Amino acid sequence: MLYQLHEQNRSFLAPLMQWAEALAKLLTNSVSPLAHTPYSQHIAAHYELMYRLGKDYEKPQFEIQTTLIDGQTVAISEEVALNKPFCTLVHFKKDLSDKELSKPQQPKVLLVAPLSGHHSTLLRDTVRGLLPNHDVYITDWIDARMVPLSDGAFHLHDYIYYVQDFIRLLGPDLHVISVCQPTVPVLAAIALMASANDTKLPKTMTMMGGPIDPRKSPTQVNDLATEKAYSWFENTVIFSVPPNYPGSGRKVYPGFLQHAGFIAMNPGRHAQSHREFHKHLINGEDELADAHRKFYNEYNAVLDMPAEYYLETIQTVFQEFSLPKGTWEVEGKLVRPQDIKAVALFTIEGEQDDISGSGQTQAAHDLCTAIPAAKRQHFTAPQCGHFGIFSGRRWREEICPKIGEFIRAHS
Repeated sequence: MLYQLHEQNRSFLAPLMQWAEALAKLLTNSVSPLAHTPYSQHIAAHYELMYRLGKDYEKPQFEIQTTLIDGQTVAISEEVALNKPFCTLVHFKKDLSDKELSKPQQPKVLLVAPLSGHHSTLLRDTVRGLLPNHDVYITDWIDARMVPLSDGAFHLHDYIYYVQDFIRLLGPDLHVISVCQPTVPVLAAIALMASANDTKLPKTMTMMGGPIDPRKSPTQVNDLATEKAYSWFENTVIFSVPPNYPGSGRKVYPGFLQHAGFIAMNPGRHAQSHREFHKHLINGEDELADAHRKFYNEYNAVLDMPAEYYLETIQTVFQEFSLPKGTWEVEGKLVRPQDIKAVALFTIEGEQDDISGSGQTQAAHDLCTAIPAAKRQHFTAPQCGHFGIFSGRRWREEICPKIGEFIRAHS
């Protein structure tokens, strides 16, 4: 019922938001007479802030058209490598010959994006950083409300199988990078392949800021999962998709509820950000205002997660700690990270990460006991928060080069 009420409210507010957007543009466009009236900049700032607080945020685009390789600009095109009901494997194809792409300087990378609220475009900066020296593929997860019921359910083990399918498609000369939430199912996927002596195992696995063992340095995110019973999540945050979407009737954890949770974690910070945005608009500080728009265009775009996948993740990862305890079974097969021998392991954490606490990702080394010391590496990025691990200056200048070195060393 809550989802239906949300949709009704959204439909009711849509004309008001369009009106606010139109007025903001009229009051700032130099060819409009209204833009030259007293206090037009102030009034326009009020209307734009109203518009951005109430508008719908659609899935952003990657918008990566070029990259630099050895000082030369190379065109990039997005191509679909594989389509699945809940995920599209996207290839950032360079305008290079197959011979040039097969060189050691362009190792193949599978970037596994989180299915935990935001779209995979949140890793845009990650992709940009990797592109000059790697052939990059990314998992682009589909909003569950857009997937018809006829396509079936999507469980945590389906995520694992999807990852395995992508690895087998692109392997064996492949390097897997997982960011945040997928570190757990990616480790499970590779462990199950290793136990089965799969010949398509990747060369390396890089795990960044993920809850391999959430018992270590628990954060606010971890506390919520342990303080509430499984039934609370099932009865409080799961709703059916309304009839106006292709996934009508599908049980999901709606994006608008997830977004409310994100904001609730740091309400003061977001309120201050919007106050500063309003001030930038009044003062005509266009670059600063545009930076705010770009950030929140991404941050406010949140997808619906399949209910069964979300609930199983809460239970398996954050309540039962099945992976670090060695009790996780995927459809009758025990997940045994200790069976991984030939895949090199690199774990990365942020010193100030408030989502995946210190030691949670590094715990992968305690589980993958058969990987030789020469094939292991860990790095804690100093003064770095969760998002700084995969975007921003520290990612570009410190972390990305280390990943590149690690991949080349084990290619």
